[in-house]
Amino acid sequence: MLPSHPSPSAAPFEAPALIATRGISSLLTPDGELLDIPSDEIAAMLAALPPPLLLHGPATIRRVDLAPPAPPAPWFDLLELFLFLYPTAGVAPTPRGMALALGLTPPAKLEADFLHVLLNVLTERLKDAAPTREGEKMRALLPPLARAGWAWAQYVAELIGPPAATDLHPYEALRVWRRLPKWEETAPRPPPGHQPVSPAAARARLSELLGPNAESRAGQADFASVATAAFAPRETFGAPEIVLAEAGTGTGKTLGYVAPASVWAERNQGAVWISTYTRHLQRQIEQELHRLHPDDEARRRAVVVRKGRENYLCLLNMEDAVNTAASRGDQAGPSVIALAMLARWSESTNDGDLMGGDLPGWFGELFGAGTVFGVADRRGECIHGACPHYQRCFVEHTIRRARDADLVIANHALVMSQAAWAALTNDEVPEEDATPTRYVFDEGHHVPDAADSAFSTALSGLEAAELRRWLLGAEGSRSRARGLRRRLEDLVAGVPSLETPLDAVLHAARALPAPGWFGRLHGGNDAPQAEASDLIANPSEVFLTRLNQQLQARQTGKSRAASTECDLHPIDDTVAEAADSLARALRRLVEPLEILVKRLKAQLSEETEAIDAAMRARLEATIRTLRRRAISRAEGWISMLEATQTLPEPGTTPLHVDFIRSEPITSRGRHAGEHDVGLYRHWLDPTVPFASVMQAPAHGMLITSATLRDQTGNEVDEDSHENAWDAAEARLGATHFPKPALRAALMSPFDYAKQTRAYVVTDVPRDDLDALAAAYRALFLASHGGALGLFTAISRLRAVHQRISRPLEQAGLPLYAQHVDAMDNATLVDIFRTEIDSCLLGTDAMRDGVDVPGQALRLVAFERTPWPRPDILHRERRLHLSHGAPKEYDDRLARMRLRQAFGRLVRKADDRGVFVMLDRRMPSRLFSAFPDGVEVRRLGLNEATREIGEFLQLPPLSEQK
Repeated sequence: MLPSHPSPSAAPFEAPALIATRGISSLLTPDGELLDIPSDEIAAMLAALPPPLLLHGPATIRRVDLAPPAPPAPWFDLLELFLFLYPTAGVAPTPRGMALALGLTPPAKLEADFLHVLLNVLTERLKDAAPTREGEKMRALLPPLARAGWAWAQYVAELIGPPAATDLHPYEALRVWRRLPKWEETAPRPPPGHQPVSPAAARARLSELLGPNAESRAGQADFASVATAAFAPRETFGAPEIVLAEAGTGTGKTLGYVAPASVWAERNQGAVWISTYTRHLQRQIEQELHRLHPDDEARRRAVVVRKGRENYLCLLNMEDAVNTAASRGDQAGPSVIALAMLARWSESTNDGDLMGGDLPGWFGELFGAGTVFGVADRRGECIHGACPHYQRCFVEHTIRRARDADLVIANHALVMSQAAWAALTNDEVPEEDATPTRYVFDEGHHVPDAADSAFSTALSGLEAAELRRWLLGAEGSRSRARGLRRRLEDLVAGVPSLETPLDAVLHAARALPAPGWFGRLHGGNDAPQAEASDLIANPSEVFLTRLNQQLQARQTGKSRAASTECDLHPIDDTVAEAADSLARALRRLVEPLEILVKRLKAQLSEETEAIDAAMRARLEATIRTLRRRAISRAEGWISMLEATQTLPEPGTTPLHVDFIRSEPITSRGRHAGEHDVGLYRHWLDPTVPFASVMQAPAHGMLITSATLRDQTGNEVDEDSHENAWDAAEARLGATHFPKPALRAALMSPFDYAKQTRAYVVTDVPRDDLDALAAAYRALFLASHGGALGLFTAISRLRAVHQRISRPLEQAGLPLYAQHVDAMDNATLVDIFRTEIDSCLLGTDAMRDGVDVPGQALRLVAFERTPWPRPDILHRERRLHLSHGAPKEYDDRLARMRLRQAFGRLVRKADDRGVFVMLDRRMPSRLFSAFPDGVEVRRLGLNEATREIGEFLQLPPLSEQK
């Protein structure tokens, strides 16, 4: 156990300095002795020393197997000091990463004394900041930080000076909502023009973006030319211009479509929405746009990143957190430190994005993930115009900036939900965003996945209980959930026409699961059949119980912590009865909600002159929220429940797939020991609703990816290529649009036969975790790190990590892992990119959309063939969408995933990389997933590791060391 918090007089230069690994740790003692110590001995030494100077405290103490101390952290963590000085700067949370962020050249071997080098630089820069406005902001935060026990407080005060004397509350510096700038309404932007972009103009813009010394990329200019077709004037309403462009890895497709998109936006004074599937790519595209707008202010005006509201700092939640901390006094130390750091960040952030924006992804690990989630609107509680901070709200700022931007970098989910909502409401109430007309869907192969998520419906215990909480409020808990009455009290008070339907809504909401429903649900599995009166008492809880009983009766095998599911039909009579009762209860909820919305709309139209702009915005936001948050959700549930009464017609192709599923409830990524249960509905073909909602607003769409088509290796003639494109169009939904899509394929410029190798290892037993871990260890040692291990199951990832982390780090190869390290994926990738000999374990999110050029990634190892998950949804799609070839349908999905994984290897012309499959049962027919010229060889592990070392031109690790 580490010692308690240092005394106020302790200085970081007097503390021991520590760089820890699970092998040999480097320790600089207070006497100046630099020691290399086995990590199993370091804990005993630290117990006798003052709290150390280190970098990334939580990760450091995990590596030496110490239990985390009670917060606040007693050590001097350089990450905390860096964050205080540079609250929005990106830094990989390692000594090498911080050195690079500070403009230093790190030594080849990093030892503990290098932490003093970093501290010296931060010290000097803190002194330089002291007389500036930033220094003034930092000084204002020192009183609450010192009071909370922040280890750096006195040291920083000595460098930048104490805060000015004031009569303000000590926590005043945390109340950033009083100081942030306000947005102001501007005139609506006129509709965009329809001037086309010529291929010559696109190529010229691309040349400007690349500059005279850029690396030439074959096909990039051709890609820019092809993309211009998506910006041609639309000829027929409901028939957008669609371009499907497959651009091989290394083509440079981002700037390839940014070129025509930026020209179109300038000429037509309209916005192009660039949509991605992952946060990784959103951030990468934003960074690429520095080429288009080198000036920060110009880029801020022209480029906006958009995400869902739940990703941003909510100032009302921040206010509640600060007030709670103030009321707790000295007991609030840890939360005050986190809030002070958030306050520092919030006055510097570009857009207030907590999740994948400029708040460091390691923030939650240092200060508590609960703080970050607590200040975001994760439960849809936004009260819009009724919020006292509405005009300072980060989300509202971003929405208004997007209205006048040239390029909006969004994600597929947001684009689809907005288009769906515009189609549903028919723009009766002005929407938050002007509906764009031009779209670029990067990571286009994920359009079906995003549509599946966006247009599915779930009636689960969690979803229904969440709606109750949104309508009725916290019902006795400490949550700030205000409930609908509290949010609307200034609108409905003293207005009987509004109070009456509101009362009816709140009464009907009690049919949704009440607090404590988890216990009643699981206690009901073995309970006697509910009486008919129970159906009236709480129809949603009875329905959930009946679903759970049918699921338990029909599940196969033993119940595990993983999710389980069963078909809805043939439906149990008790489920059908409970569904009918719940449907009636939900109608009793929807009817007064509709009346409330109708009467709020009447106020907008009947009292036009009496309503000021702020109240109009408040009413519009309220109507929108009621529809989105409650009415549309309840109507979707009613539709599902009504469908339970109708048996599917034998031999017909259904529109939807309905099934029952139980899923583990997770808390910060871990099972909380409870399972939710619900009724789920997915579209059989989710691109049908995607096409439906995009036909009207879209004038042009570019769908691009390196893997739009499935390559089977049989494309030997024109018909084969045509068939591959036909399958791609069907999968992406292009066949549902009236106008045929323009097809284009641009080959990768890389020589894969020369730059890569691929192996299937034949002697790793399939279900032997020890053997699997030994194989990963051998491969990672053979490549000297720079390795990405991909898994199809989180449980196996964690098991392998547990077995190989220590031996790898003893060999000097740091190991990081998704679902193990408490950092977001972007931060893990930043570390992986920075620490070129590190290794990273991950799942799907690491397989797709991760760009790690150069030597930092030289080996990709896949633990199993990535077959599609054999669940009910896949079964039905395989049956109805495979055109009579279900095995080929499975193969196609697996090949696409393999292509994505292989595509991580080579990102530059001089990259070299190796792909390894550890599943000896992978069939040879899937080898066509790899580029032409790549020979896939089946070898034993020992022979494969030897060839890997030879191909990568690496000596044995022992010789290198």
